[in-house]
Amino acid sequence: MAKNTPKKITSIYLYIPNIIGYIRIFVNCYAFARCLNNKKLFVLLYFISFVLDGLDGWCARKFNQVSTLGAVLDMVVDRVSTNSLLVILSQYYSPGLFFLAFLGLDISSHWLQMYSTFLSGKASHKDVKDSNYWLLKTYYGNRTFMAYCCIAAEVFYLILYYIANNQPNSLIDVMINAVKHNSLVRFPLILSMIGWATKQIINVIQIKTSADACVLYDINRKQKP
Repeated sequence: MAKNTPKKITSIYLYIPNIIGYIRIFVNCYAFARCLNNKKLFVLLYFISFVLDGLDGWCARKFNQVSTLGAVLDMVVDRVSTNSLLVILSQYYSPGLFFLAFLGLDISSHWLQMYSTFLSGKASHKDVKDSNYWLLKTYYGNRTFMAYCCIAAEVFYLILYYIANNQPNSLIDVMINAVKHNSLVRFPLILSMIGWATKQIINVIQIKTSADACVLYDINRKQKP
């Protein structure tokens, strides 16, 4: 049994979804290396990475290659890419603190959710059947709704990135000007902003429920003889 362990470990590293995750890392690295001098290329590469994100989940289910490594790799790549984009946007717009605040919300929400899942002994951070918040249960229970919120948030940031000037401008002024005078951007900007706002509300709920789970774990631990 022990002799087969290294081979089994290697096979998990080479799962198709995990290989896709490695490819996403290289795509994102190159995208961000070019983000300041080629906006079209950056948007294209970022979109490709996002499509690969959906593909690795499909492959995991299709080929029965679901793994803890894959789940962690997927979340880490998602968080790093999204939050790197938020840092860039904080330099393009005023106030930059707006984007940095949502960067903090995104990281803390997902980290707390993963940690509370570990404490609760659940197999997946998407297991929220016992939650009292219908919006959170709908988000993790309905793939279509979850996909809309996730895609909308990324599209919202990408649009802001694409229409940004080289010098910092007021975020509100740029958005109002885009809605009024740019017919190609108007509809996707509004539609994506709705999904983005919904995802931020879910992140806040997720922090609250995850914090409650951590507190409950402490209470139960102290009550044990």
